[in-house]
Amino acid sequence: METGAIISLALYFLLMLAIGVYAWRTSTGDVEGYMLGGRKLGPGVTALSAGASDMSGWLMMGLPGAMFLTGLSSAWIGVGLVIGALANYLIVAPRLRVYTVVADDAITIPDYLDKRFRDKSRLIRIISALVIVAFFTLYTSSGMVAGGKLFESAFGLDYGLGLWVTAGVVLAYTMIGGFLAVSLTDFVQGIIMFLALILVPVVAVTSVGGPGEVLDVVRGVDPELLDMFRDFSLIGLISALAWGLGYFGQPHIIVRFMAIRSVRDIPAARNIGMGWMIVSLIGALGTGFAGLAYATRNGIEVTDAETIFIILSDILFNPLITGFLLAAILAAIMSTISSQLLVSSSSLTEDFYKVFLRKSASQKELVMVGRLTVLAVAVAAILLASSPDSNVLGLVANAWAGFGAAFGPLIILSLTWRRMTRNGALAGMIVGAVTVLFWIFAPVGPGGAPLSSIIYEMVPGFLLSLLAIVGVSLMGKAPPAPVVETFDRAEAELAEARRPAAG
Repeated sequence: METGAIISLALYFLLMLAIGVYAWRTSTGDVEGYMLGGRKLGPGVTALSAGASDMSGWLMMGLPGAMFLTGLSSAWIGVGLVIGALANYLIVAPRLRVYTVVADDAITIPDYLDKRFRDKSRLIRIISALVIVAFFTLYTSSGMVAGGKLFESAFGLDYGLGLWVTAGVVLAYTMIGGFLAVSLTDFVQGIIMFLALILVPVVAVTSVGGPGEVLDVVRGVDPELLDMFRDFSLIGLISALAWGLGYFGQPHIIVRFMAIRSVRDIPAARNIGMGWMIVSLIGALGTGFAGLAYATRNGIEVTDAETIFIILSDILFNPLITGFLLAAILAAIMSTISSQLLVSSSSLTEDFYKVFLRKSASQKELVMVGRLTVLAVAVAAILLASSPDSNVLGLVANAWAGFGAAFGPLIILSLTWRRMTRNGALAGMIVGAVTVLFWIFAPVGPGGAPLSSIIYEMVPGFLLSLLAIVGVSLMGKAPPAPVVETFDRAEAELAEARRPAAG
C-alpha cells in the first residue's frame, strides 16, 4: 500500500477519534446525553447522520456491485429507497419527535412503545428490544464483512484482521462519545462519502471516453444491461421498490428524528437529506456502470463485483486521493456500525438492565453499562461476520426486511392511528418478524429454496404485520382513556409546532 494512502487513512482515523473525544468532553454525562445527544441536533447533522448511518457499506460496495453485474435494472432499489426516505421524513419524523417527548420523554424505540401504550406487562418493551438486538447484530455483521473485504482487497491484509481494525476504531469513538460522537462522525463521514461518489464515477467515465463511450462498451458486453426492465416481472419490481418500506422501521435512522433540536428544523433536514441521498445513489450506480465499462475496455478481471469502487480508486487516482476514497468506504461502513451498536446498547441498557435488573441504577452506572454493551454486541457481530464469503447486500437485505416488517407498520400506525391497541402492536411486531424469518430460512419454495427467492421478504412481512395490527386492534377493546389522551396531546403539540413562528 502506498505511503500517501496510509497518510490519508491515518488522518481520517485521527479525525474520528478526535470527534469522539470532543463529544465525550462536551457530554452531560447522563443517559439521555449518551444515547440521544440531549435532543440538540441541528438539521444538517440530523440529515447527514441519518443518511450516513442508513447507507452502509452496501452503498459503496453492494450497490455498485449489483449495477456492475445486472446493469440498469439495479436502479429500482434506489428508486424505492428515495420514495421511502421521503415518506419517512414527511410522516414519521415530525410525529416521532413530538410523541417521544409527550410520552414521558422516551429515549429508545422500545421505551416509546412501552409508554405509548402504557404497557404494564412490559411485554412490548421486551419483545421490541429483543428484535432490535437480534436483527442489529446481524446488520452490524454486514458492516464488519464490508470492512474485512476492504482491508483484504485494497490493502492485501487478512480478512479477519480487517474485521477487528474496523471494529476497533468504531468502538473507540462510540464508547467514548456516545450518540453525539456517532452523529458528528456520521456528519463528517457523510460529506466524505458524498464527495467520493461524485469523484469516482466522473473520473471513470472520463477515462473511458465520456458517457457515450461508456454506453457503447456496456452495450457490447450485453445490450440487456441497458434495460431497466431486464427480466421484468411485477413481483420483481415490487421486491425492488419494497426496500423503501423498510425506512419506517429502522431504529438507527428514526432515532435521529427523536434527537433533532425542533420539529421546525425537520423541513430543512429533509431537503438536505434527500439531496444528499439522491446524488449519492446516482454516484453509486454510476460507479458500477462506469466500472464495468472501464474494466472491459482495459482488460481488468473483476473477481468480486462488490470491490469495483476499490479497484477504480486504486487505479485512477494518486495515492493520497486513493487513501481518501478508501476512507469513504470506511466512513460508510463505520457510520452505520456505530449507529447500530449504540441503538442495540440503548435497548440492552434502558430496556433490560434498568427495567429488570437495576431500577435504582445511577446515571453514571447506566452510561458505563451502555459502553460495555456496545462492546458485547460488536464482538458478537464480528463472530457472525467471520466468513469472507458473506454477501454484503444479502446480509443488509435480510436485516433491513426484519426491521421494516417488525417495526414499520407499528411505528406508522402508533403515530397516526388513535384506535391502535397494545395487543395490536404486539401482534404486528411478532407477525412481521416471524414472517421475515420464515421467508428467509424455511425451505418451502420450488426445489426446497426459501420463499425469498420468489419475492423479497419485506413485502409479505410488512403486509401481514399491518393486517395483524389493524385486525387485533379492532377485535379488542378500545385503548384506555390515558392512552387516547396522550395521543390527542401529541397531535395538538404537533399542530402547534408546525405553525409559523410569530414575527
